[in-house]
Amino acid sequence: MDLTQLLAFTMQNNASDLHLSAGSPAIIRVDGLMKRVKGDSLSSDDIRTMLYSVMSEDQRSEYEKNMELDFAIALGEKARFRVNGFTTRLGASAVFRTIPSVVPTMDELELPAVMSRFAELEKGIILITGPTGSGKSTTLASMVNHINLHHSKHILTIEDPVEFFHTSKKSLVNHREVGTDTNSFARALKSALREDPDVILVGEMRDYETISLALTAAETGHLVFATLHASSAAKTIDRVIDVFPTGDKEMVRAMLASSLQGVVAQTLLRRVDGGRVGAFEILVGTNAVRNLIRENQIAQMYSMMQTGSRYGMITMEEAVSNLLEGGVISKEEARRTLLRTSDESDDDGGDDSGEYASAALGGGRIGDDEDMGSVDIDTGQGKKGGGEGYSF
Repeated sequence: MDLTQLLAFTMQNNASDLHLSAGSPAIIRVDGLMKRVKGDSLSSDDIRTMLYSVMSEDQRSEYEKNMELDFAIALGEKARFRVNGFTTRLGASAVFRTIPSVVPTMDELELPAVMSRFAELEKGIILITGPTGSGKSTTLASMVNHINLHHSKHILTIEDPVEFFHTSKKSLVNHREVGTDTNSFARALKSALREDPDVILVGEMRDYETISLALTAAETGHLVFATLHASSAAKTIDRVIDVFPTGDKEMVRAMLASSLQGVVAQTLLRRVDGGRVGAFEILVGTNAVRNLIRENQIAQMYSMMQTGSRYGMITMEEAVSNLLEGGVISKEEARRTLLRTSDESDDDGGDDSGEYASAALGGGRIGDDEDMGSVDIDTGQGKKGGGEGYSF
């Protein structure tokens, strides 16, 4: 069993991730569920050999030195994979995240109409947030693709690593990869301001300097797309402001209020008929929203989204409810998603109130997840943990 075979199998089964961990057989994630690939357990040496087969000499040295490494690889012209090689107590491990070779359109992703308007803007900052694996990179890629197809602009992306490659069409697209083409997000952003960009994509706003430079770029007439890890639109605003020291918070509120065009908090849910669908909480940078940011009234953002539907705003609860009413997701999936979102937003913790759904979704305690099933790499047939037949 070699890496090429495992990656091809991952693609054939529309899996989002391939996990290689010492002492365990390979595992793929399909529609959010982990499924073991039938076969022998992998040793640390097996995984190290697989990783080294797709690493350059410099990458091997960095992996040995730091015991972890982010990079990307291509499987011919069929697909790309974002790779994280890391080390555990049992030895070498890796996760391969599938990146589609064809960038999906905004229509194919069923993105809300307001996001097309975001892509048409001339300046400001758009923040795409959500947990790891929620589809942020794919959403951003579709928005960049929209600009590339319809507008003559210079698009500059700064990523770690570069995931979706865009061939220049109507726009000129330049990709810069942190660690390969630049030393850091901050250095690349400083340089970007002298590279005549119209659109700047920042793969992740990780620190004070990067966030400050991204806001400056948005204030100086550029359209900036960036990602953050936050569970809601309001939490995203808090996250940006909290990075700055106390003496600078008033200044950053003013910068954010003047440049914010929108926040999209997203998550992925399992469809009733298979596959996954996005649910999007959207905050639009209206004058009222900007005043709330300036006045540090972030707690009122939720009610602003509830009453701002005419601008394209929507809360996560409403987005999930719409999917449920449309028969796209099950009630159990809706309850699970809203509870997870609620738990991530709850700073208190300590009780089990998060285990119950809201009355609007029927209430009740959420059960345990299914046991991890397995799948045969040769036949594609597997079974769920409960013994029930399972097929990809």
